[in-house]
Amino acid sequence: MAFVALLALSGCATNAKASTQPTPAQTPVVTPSWSSPSASPSPTASPAKPTHPAYKSLDWYLARVPEFPPAPPVPELTEAPAAGTPPFWLRVPTDQKVAFITIDDGALARPADVPAFIREAHIPVTMFLNSPAATEHTDYFKQIEAVGGVVENHTINHPSLRGMSYAAQHHEICGSADKLQQLFGKRATLFRPPFGDHDDTTLAVAHECGAKAVLYWSATVNEGIVRYQTPIKLLQPGDVLLMHFRPALMDDLLGALKAIHKAGLTPALLEDYVTPPPPPTADGEPLLPGVPR
Repeated sequence: MAFVALLALSGCATNAKASTQPTPAQTPVVTPSWSSPSASPSPTASPAKPTHPAYKSLDWYLARVPEFPPAPPVPELTEAPAAGTPPFWLRVPTDQKVAFITIDDGALARPADVPAFIREAHIPVTMFLNSPAATEHTDYFKQIEAVGGVVENHTINHPSLRGMSYAAQHHEICGSADKLQQLFGKRATLFRPPFGDHDDTTLAVAHECGAKAVLYWSATVNEGIVRYQTPIKLLQPGDVLLMHFRPALMDDLLGALKAIHKAGLTPALLEDYVTPPPPPTADGEPLLPGVPR
């Protein structure tokens, strides 16, 4: 636990400053395969993109997305989650050459080009949202959801949960899960405690509120700079990258993609490797946890 507590210092509280310089080299736009839906292509041809796009325009970012190897087949997750507490993972236990991009919070900033960047570059992302931010900016997060992003739970008020009472943790975790389900029509199946701080009560309550796994991270990205949380300064299969809805999110997404590419990995959707699809009901429709029928 001392190791996890040390790592948590680099989590949601990360606010190191670093300048991001333009990269002269240009590489093809990424088209990794992943299982979540993406927006349908326009029936009309898009106008040609400028040869020299404006610095930090959407086209500038797209021109710098690396080309990835083909994504491995998505694993078939059919085993039901065990009763009791969910696992707490710094890294997803997989041998496949994939890494996972996660974005936290939602209240501070929501750069306008992010949904288009995620769509055009086919970036699989998981959003761990605080429910008040999700409530106030639902349309923005639904734009990302519409191109394959998935909404998961990050409490209501972003407190450090460790040591809080059962009732207080239940309010924060289940209250947020309930609100996110109301807003987005599905129950969150993953939970990330703010700052990574948790205790046994956190895991028990997360399970009661529908979480199949509790996620930490193995690298953070802030202002485009990747900071590794393990002694190996290179991403490994199953690594989880943490960033936030901050003004430099476009730089963070690009920095994450470059780090994943450097490690010989491909970005993949976290949910595909963690949670099996819900079982069908008698009428053939998936049963969402917490949704009365």
